[in-house]
Amino acid sequence: MSKVKLLDKHTAELIAAGEVVERPSSVAKELVENCIDAGASVITVEIRHGGSSYIRVTDNGEGISPDDVPTAFLRHATSKIRVGADLDSIATLGFRGEALASICAVSKMELITRTAESDSGVHYVIEGSDEVVNEEIGCAVGTTIIVREMFYNTPARRKFLKSDKTEGNAIASVIDRVALSHPEISFRFIREGREVLLTPGDGKLRSAVHAVYGREFTSGLIPVKYNYNGVSVEGFVSKPVNSRPNRAMQIFFINGRYVRSNTMQRALEDACKGAVMIGKFPACVLGISLDCSAVDVNVHPAKLEVRFTDEKPVYESVYFAVRSSLAEFDAPRDVELPPARRVSTSPNMHEYSGVQIDLNNSMRARQSDSRMPADSHEEVDERDTENKPYDLAPLTVNDPGTVASAASSRPTPPVPPTYEEVVRAAEPEIHGTRPPEKSDFLQISDDRSEYSEVETPKKQTLTGETENIIEKNDSFILPEYKIVGEIFSTYILVESGGELILIDKHAAHERLIYERLLRQRENPDSQMLLTPIPVTLEKTQYDSVTQSIELLAQAGFEVEDFGMGTVLLRSVPTILSGDDAEGAFLEIAGQLRGGQTSVTTERIDWIYHTIACKSAIKGGDRNLPGELAELVLTLISYPDVRYCPHGRPIFVSLKQREIEKYFGRIQQ
Repeated sequence: MSKVKLLDKHTAELIAAGEVVERPSSVAKELVENCIDAGASVITVEIRHGGSSYIRVTDNGEGISPDDVPTAFLRHATSKIRVGADLDSIATLGFRGEALASICAVSKMELITRTAESDSGVHYVIEGSDEVVNEEIGCAVGTTIIVREMFYNTPARRKFLKSDKTEGNAIASVIDRVALSHPEISFRFIREGREVLLTPGDGKLRSAVHAVYGREFTSGLIPVKYNYNGVSVEGFVSKPVNSRPNRAMQIFFINGRYVRSNTMQRALEDACKGAVMIGKFPACVLGISLDCSAVDVNVHPAKLEVRFTDEKPVYESVYFAVRSSLAEFDAPRDVELPPARRVSTSPNMHEYSGVQIDLNNSMRARQSDSRMPADSHEEVDERDTENKPYDLAPLTVNDPGTVASAASSRPTPPVPPTYEEVVRAAEPEIHGTRPPEKSDFLQISDDRSEYSEVETPKKQTLTGETENIIEKNDSFILPEYKIVGEIFSTYILVESGGELILIDKHAAHERLIYERLLRQRENPDSQMLLTPIPVTLEKTQYDSVTQSIELLAQAGFEVEDFGMGTVLLRSVPTILSGDDAEGAFLEIAGQLRGGQTSVTTERIDWIYHTIACKSAIKGGDRNLPGELAELVLTLISYPDVRYCPHGRPIFVSLKQREIEKYFGRIQQ
């Protein structure tokens, strides 16, 4: 008995519909693209209940003739192509002849259409691929299609639809992209009875961008227009200072079709290298026009991906287009710096980068220091420092004591102070003999009682057990320590118990801030902004954020839905500065959109990670010695802290024995 059976027509249509119609946004996309192919100059889209119960698309295009109406709803019926060779040069958005057939297979559809040549129109109703009504009707030139009760005959698929708000935002995202790809068409989007989008249709891309994303986003764009090797590039790219923490606002079009293109994305980001900060991404609305035979759009069920016969001209066109625009519209301004000054208020008083140092007192301080020989000043080489100013912390070292006797007839050659002198002046008790005062630098905790638990380190003879305490317990416990300095403006050098410890100041600060946020989980510390910050989001990001307002409130963000893809930041975590708040929020919005995690506890922890990373001091930042001392002392009060929230180690150590091996002081 044969096991292979031919599926009936209805079942086959339901299977095929699943490839084209995934959700209401798929329906809106296919219908709007048909309107564009019909030559419409005005398109109106209206939805109710996120599009699951009602979608209406109206255009003023050429319409469908009465004889073609029933045929248009058959599978593979299309007016766009005739033979297979036509697939090599597709100039229309639709071409497969599957959209109407797939939509009517899973919904109740109603069509009203008339051509300019006809005196009357056609009213056609089809439900689940079965014709119900086909009658003559009076109507305007153009086409109106109404889709009701999506998946009414496939309840298993209907239950997988998301909330009305989420499905509605997905449709809004589709309309936004289509409106940007065709600025010559006026788009009107009505959602739950309220008009939320209206583009002018004046053919100007900037007008369409302004209508879709608002004035603030548009003001941060620079124009792009370039022709190279048969490829035309036109659109806008964000100024480097307006870059974003994710790629959600990178919009690409090819011959008027929205696509996801790794080639164009890579060209854009390569062109912005050196201008955009690492970890940031340029935003753009870029369209390219090229010969239809050079691109294959028939490689993705939703036609979102394309394939080029030769990627090189596309890459180079986008690359040089963006580079030339940045060079023209984002050129650096000429900045004149004042010449270096050498201020001398007395023969022994000199100023380096705004720091006044009394050289005699500085020398006397070195002589009195038990760590240096008394005659060390005689070994200092004379050197001209007028053209080599030392970049020191802005503090004044000026002991009002008696000037050393036997002054020379000429001024003493200027000698820069040592790191120990600067540390001693800025933080006299830097070696851990007291807890730090509360400052704006760390802001780890409002309750400083935790420092009382940290015993003051005492000098002692290290035993073998103490010497390996870090290695055995893998925690940051220092029996005796001295801050040696900082290298690469990133790592703090600490000497302790026969070891040299390198602390990543960003990782340490980030983890300490994260610990503070965890303690404030029930009562987040936030600050109200004098002026709310408007943040423009891509529609799917906007949907994720508006559904996570309570979650964001747990992290200290008070977010208000402003509508049309924009939210207002009214309060932000106190630990974040004004400049970091919007960037941190955009990064969080991107991860919420991407579905970073589904468990609420894990999501709030990830938000804490982002806040801590954005607000922590960065590698390369300049910090005062007192700030570094405060960071080290606070880190000691958390002996179990070993890694930053992202898993990177906070510190590494080198034993004295290992260092001496490098220099051959001891045998292997």
